[in-house]
Amino acid sequence: MLENLDPNELLQLYVIPWGTRIIFAIAIFYVGRIVVAAVSRWVEKFMVARRMDEVLVKFLTAILHWILLLFVIIAALSKLGIDTTSMVALLGAAGLAIGLSLQGSLANLAAGVLLIIFRPFTKGNFVEAGGAMGTVENISIFTTTLTTPDNKEIIVPNSAVLGNNITNFSARPTRRVDLVFGVSYGDDLRKAKQLLEDIIAADERVLSDPAPTIVVGELADSSVNFLVRPWVKSEDYWAVLWDTTEAVKLKFDDAGITIPFPQMDVHTPQQD
Repeated sequence: MLENLDPNELLQLYVIPWGTRIIFAIAIFYVGRIVVAAVSRWVEKFMVARRMDEVLVKFLTAILHWILLLFVIIAALSKLGIDTTSMVALLGAAGLAIGLSLQGSLANLAAGVLLIIFRPFTKGNFVEAGGAMGTVENISIFTTTLTTPDNKEIIVPNSAVLGNNITNFSARPTRRVDLVFGVSYGDDLRKAKQLLEDIIAADERVLSDPAPTIVVGELADSSVNFLVRPWVKSEDYWAVLWDTTEAVKLKFDDAGITIPFPQMDVHTPQQD
């Protein structure tokens, strides 16, 4: 068919129309890329100005960039006369298939976005989450990285973090130290309580408000148990816990107060 056309007809019927389409398609793609880049930069600056998390800003900007670029490509292909309806349907089916095959990863991704948006914890917080405990080092789109007190690195999937209870030990500025000290039934109860009060009062790290609590909490099988509940700044928690435990043992020893071992009296019937 093309052999029967003279050069002028070939130029008018094919070269000029298709050349025009190709030029417009290239122009749409080129200009579209510039517009997409400009919009992406503007959105990124807007989110940064709102002090949104850096990880979330990069993630949302990347998604927006590729979605807008996909629209530009479809518009360029449509200008060439290509039926993009079937292409959109094909992309939708491919996206559904990929989504079904990557359910776990998508769940981690969605959980990561929610963690970044709602911020149940931030970098540097000491938390228990996803069955692990440690200091938060990094919150990425798919995982959260924790460092344990003995410097082990734990990488927890975000879906496990968001799907379970989260305990943030660093969220509040103060914490209560819960201590239990047992004394013998034969010891002077008032004297033991006074020693505990003196130890707590002498520690400058213990806060006066809320006031510490020192009470007899239980008459146990082999001891009378004191509940000692001082309030401290969160960063002083472990130091006060360990120092108070040591101080109580030393003071009780000096004062002759006994911390009894667990014991059990066994009575055997006599045989006649």
